[in-house]
Amino acid sequence: MNSVALIGRLTRDPEVRYGAATQTAVARFTIAVDRQRGREGEQTADFISIVCFGKTAELVEKYMGKGRLVGVTGRIQTGSYEKDGRKVYTTDVVADRVEFLDRGDRAEGGSQSSMGYSAPAPEKASGPAIPEGFSQLTDDDIPF
Repeated sequence: MNSVALIGRLTRDPEVRYGAATQTAVARFTIAVDRQRGREGEQTADFISIVCFGKTAELVEKYMGKGRLVGVTGRIQTGSYEKDGRKVYTTDVVADRVEFLDRGDRAEGGSQSSMGYSAPAPEKASGPAIPEGFSQLTDDDIPF
């Protein structure tokens, strides 16, 4: 089975391109995933290359930016290509799903967004706005 689940922060804004023939969006970005602390207590991270396609790539382009905390699920894919007479090997995570784990402000008009939709700015500073069609959850609504 080839399956991966990661949580990390974007190291820079995603690069999005569109296929010439199909106009399918392709987003590439890198996330920094924390490792467990070593014996000396030092913090280290792995930098994982992510690629996603279609609607997922369009949402990534619209809502994600450097520093954003995301969860990614997908599969590992390896490849290679020739560059200047040398063979270059690649390892990417092809994302099936990208989840936005914190709030950001990259949406148009400066409104805050989360989980792939744009939520209106709250009128009062009493907490995050609830999108139309959704209701506030209470502890009694959660089954565990």
